[in-house]
Amino acid sequence: MNGATATPRLRSARDRKSRPPPPANAHLPNGAVPRPGDSPDMTQKRSSSTAKDICCRLGNAHFLKWRAGDVSGVLRYHPVPCAFAASLLFFMAVEYTLRMIPPMAPPFDLGFVATTTLHQLLAARPALNTILAGLNTVFVGMQTTYILWTWLIEGRPRSTIAALFMFTCRGILGYATQLPLPEEFLGSGADFPVGNVSFFLFYSGHVAASVIASLDMKRMQRWELAYTFDALNVLQVIRLLTTRGHYTIDLAVGVGAGILFDSLAGKYEDGKKTAGNYVKTQNMVI
Repeated sequence: MNGATATPRLRSARDRKSRPPPPANAHLPNGAVPRPGDSPDMTQKRSSSTAKDICCRLGNAHFLKWRAGDVSGVLRYHPVPCAFAASLLFFMAVEYTLRMIPPMAPPFDLGFVATTTLHQLLAARPALNTILAGLNTVFVGMQTTYILWTWLIEGRPRSTIAALFMFTCRGILGYATQLPLPEEFLGSGADFPVGNVSFFLFYSGHVAASVIASLDMKRMQRWELAYTFDALNVLQVIRLLTTRGHYTIDLAVGVGAGILFDSLAGKYEDGKKTAGNYVKTQNMVI
């Protein structure tokens, strides 16, 4: 009898030895992560305090304090964000119900639709198209001259830095995604870049450089010159859509790129001045 009962006891002891030990945090609540050097009690207290803190924050949530007057006040004093919120819902409905363009079909461009009549006019009059292309090239020269003037003559490099940032980013994005040339493109040897050479469609450097120059003019309170550039830029946008030289998205992003890189150039200058490493332009050698 004694020998029969000893065997199970020995097996039970062996089983206990072969079982893996329980994890060190097995006694902790879910979500509690022990830190090095913490005791189990400390880890459990930290988990409990974290849960209480989350519940406290949810109980004091900002929207729970809203009243009817607060909601109407948002509509009254913040109409622009409210309009953006409504447009978000509208374009979500448009996006999720829109039929996608088939792979072999040409892109749909609302700007091309709006300028159909002007496109037919220039297609029937190549000489007029060449004249407008030449005038647009003159405007590009005006942009370039002003941007370089602010640095080389006036000693203010912000616009030049912004243009360098902008064209570098344009080159990277334009090469990364090479959009197809629109089928109805009306080229001209007088257009910039002169000679009907290849160019990146995304995004418009014409528009972005004009915005950079205009922003500098406004900073310097050269209002008449700035408004002239803005008006010429609008005409440039219409012409580029009419000739199918750019898609609408290229031109819209060109405006945003001009604003963005002008702001980044300003931050670059401020950072250099703050660090004490800013070198005055008249002493710069590039």
